Amino acid sequence: MAPFRREKSGPRTTFPPPRGASARGRGGHRGGLRGSSATRLASKNAFHTSRIQELGDDPPASSDNTSDAGDPESGPSEDLSQEDSSDSDSAPEKPYNVLLQTLNPRLPDGEPRNKRRKVDFVATPKPTQKSPFEPFEPFEGLDAVEHAGEVESLSEEDSVDSPDIVSTLQKHDFFSRHFAEPDENEILQQIRAVEKNHWKVEKISARSPWSLTLRRPLVPRKVEDDSHATLPEVRDMKLKPKLEDFATRLLSNADETSNQLAASMLSYHDVLFSARSLENADTLRKLISLHILNHINRTHDRVLKNKAKMLKSGDDEDLELRDQGFTRPKILVLLPTRQSCVKMVDAIVSASEPQQQGNRKRFQDSYANVEEEFSADKPEDFKDLFGGNDDDMFRLGLRITRKTVKFFSQFYDSDIIFASSLGLRMAIGTDTGKKADHDFLSSIEIVVMDQSEALIMQNWEHVDYIFEHLNLQPKEAHGCDFSRVRSWYLDGQAKYLRQTILFSAFNFPTLNRLYTQHMLNVAGKIKIAKAYDGAIAEMALPVKQTFSRFDFMDPASEPDDRFNYFITAILPPLIKTSPQNVGTHQGILIFMPLYADFVRVRNHLAASSTTQNVSFGSISEYTPAKDVARARSHFLTGRHSMLLYTERAHHFRRYHLKRIAKVIFYGLPENPLFYSEIVGGCLGSNVSDPSRDHRHASVRCLFSKLDLLKLERIVGTKRYLSLLSERGDTFDFV
Repeated sequence: MAPFRREKSGPRTTFPPPRGASARGRGGHRGGLRGSSATRLASKNAFHTSRIQELGDDPPASSDNTSDAGDPESGPSEDLSQEDSSDSDSAPEKPYNVLLQTLNPRLPDGEPRNKRRKVDFVATPKPTQKSPFEPFEPFEGLDAVEHAGEVESLSEEDSVDSPDIVSTLQKHDFFSRHFAEPDENEILQQIRAVEKNHWKVEKISARSPWSLTLRRPLVPRKVEDDSHATLPEVRDMKLKPKLEDFATRLLSNADETSNQLAASMLSYHDVLFSARSLENADTLRKLISLHILNHINRTHDRVLKNKAKMLKSGDDEDLELRDQGFTRPKILVLLPTRQSCVKMVDAIVSASEPQQQGNRKRFQDSYANVEEEFSADKPEDFKDLFGGNDDDMFRLGLRITRKTVKFFSQFYDSDIIFASSLGLRMAIGTDTGKKADHDFLSSIEIVVMDQSEALIMQNWEHVDYIFEHLNLQPKEAHGCDFSRVRSWYLDGQAKYLRQTILFSAFNFPTLNRLYTQHMLNVAGKIKIAKAYDGAIAEMALPVKQTFSRFDFMDPASEPDDRFNYFITAILPPLIKTSPQNVGTHQGILIFMPLYADFVRVRNHLAASSTTQNVSFGSISEYTPAKDVARARSHFLTGRHSMLLYTERAHHFRRYHLKRIAKVIFYGLPENPLFYSEIVGGCLGSNVSDPSRDHRHASVRCLFSKLDLLKLERIVGTKRYLSLLSERGDTFDFV
């Protein structure tokens, strides 16, 4: 059979802007294409997806690692000629031959073989014709030589002659229990339970203000599993010496929440952690680095050990070793900006302590070398997210071996893929396009999404699209040895063993939907949340804050019911006082969470006969800077009595608006910090000014039962249920 090959694709497929948004996601890009080139977006290299050469072909030529041709960021190309010079200077020998020559040096006649090793490798393999489907090997060329010593150390520690090398699983060997040697009958029962949406829900006791909820497939269990709550000793984690030292330093001083997170992640549970903050961000990155590196090391060790078994067994047809997926990439990390990618990569590199870093300078130049000075009034979370290179269009392959870390490796040669939602969506392409390729996502075993609260402010449709294309059957072979592919990959059930880890500053409906629809891990999934005191409790502001609840008959009609309630109950009193506020310090700010609602209200104010005497301005995420300056100036001087302002515009710019006497929240903001900044900052600065009359200052918030997550963050965990269930529809806080 001839090898699978894909023809070179044509021009890049573009996407129409979703729901009025640009292709750059919700709100576009703050500072243009900083840290990236325009030519990278203009065209994308063709995919060379065949890793196997025709019989008799010469090996690909090496190229200098500084060459920009075939930029891996332009797509998941498999062209090995773009590899770094440090990985491509090896002699054109086949990987198996290189490994065998390393493991079996020729000995002088009569000299006894070294008895240190327990495995007696065959010196000369039986010559066979190279199959077009040569087994996919994680270590090729120089990597095989580099890992040869590791094979020897593995064979000394665990003899491949031992019949129970992996049959006796230790209690805390989570990798073997979940991936290497799972109970297939138990896995099948759990998959059937997940397919029927049968989960056992358990509330785990936790110290206030934390709450932990565990969901596991509802199946009979031989032994009660408490791995989600018990963090094993570092010496029982089967870590490499460098990782063991790193884990000891990290976990020795960890708090209870960090230990709970570590136990859940290392035991391969799905995790939704909705209490990410600036204070714990660094710890979360280190925990992820520990888990990712341990998973990669264990995967590599398993492949090397099984390769040694195959060499030992010779032509034993009964030997079945399944230790791989369809393709090499095992980890996917989704991040909002290039600067956040730099922080995550630095944490992983620091934990792995490699001797060499290929293309490190190129990575620094492309991702880290952009500095921006912010004004003093910008909040810390804004500086953390948008400091440095805030480009939201990127994708990066990282290849990890025992001694080296290589940046910008091709996707099919990478262990970890870092990407923004937009960057990876562009790499996948459209389902109808000839250039569509999602095979590099077919064998992802761990997905990490950090700073989810920032991704919701871009374009969440890209995130949904990516998760829909995870762990699908590949369209091409990509040099895969199907005899070594794990059974659940062949059966299309890899999504039930994939681990998904989500970090966010707060929970929101689309994140919950992701938790319900795409987190199907048979090991179970745990949700870790924190109780809220409420944003209103954190502000000492002598202003009445009124929350008005409106009812709806159907969730699909909720936007219409909200609009009708606004134009009938909220807007008429504002229209009466609006002409009196022109030229005064009594400006009205209307905060709009969604762009669609912003357009609807703006058109109503511009076209309705009842609002013809209302002078208003508008600022959205798509408003040009020149129009923003004009709207702010007119609102400050009193020429505009009203100002419409969207949540995403505030997220990307954090304007400190002045001359505000009333704030109307058309809908509650997702981020509770925005409520504090608008009410406590913008309105508070006007109220605290003794030269201005603040007797009429007030806040009015519209909400429905669909806003319960937002409402909890604003009024607090102890209060929000009463606002949703009590008979009245108006609630005042002073």
